[in-house]
Amino acid sequence: MLDTILADGDQAIFTPAFGVAIVIVQPGKLTGTGKGTVNGKKICIQGDEKNLAVPGCMYIAPPFVIPGTGTLKIAALANDQVAKTVTDSGKAVILKGSMFTAKFEVQSPAKDPSIPTAPPKPDVMSEYTGFGSFVSFNVKANAD
Repeated sequence: MLDTILADGDQAIFTPAFGVAIVIVQPGKLTGTGKGTVNGKKICIQGDEKNLAVPGCMYIAPPFVIPGTGTLKIAALANDQVAKTVTDSGKAVILKGSMFTAKFEVQSPAKDPSIPTAPPKPDVMSEYTGFGSFVSFNVKANAD
């Protein structure tokens, strides 16, 4: 089945739930590095997803309710987000598909203030796993 080819400037939209962590998500923009173009923008090829990062997102992970910050990234594409027959520069083209696996890398841990006589305890998790999807502005080019 044909699906939308992603291009430079298309967005990754993350879901707020990352396991027990709740992230105040922001969209990320893809940077296409393929030689081909759609609507005058370079198409996205496998590997381009690894360059997407959205830093400075706040999160909590109860009981760590004093917000911390981190960076949203794409951990892995779903099978239906990699073209089976269309390539560019020797790599598969990225498709809109369903949901990719996302990761939230903690830079500044959230803290637990529950013990009033002690300093807030920091979250020990360095990463949380979640999901996201793509939004494309391409209405012309499709692939399978």
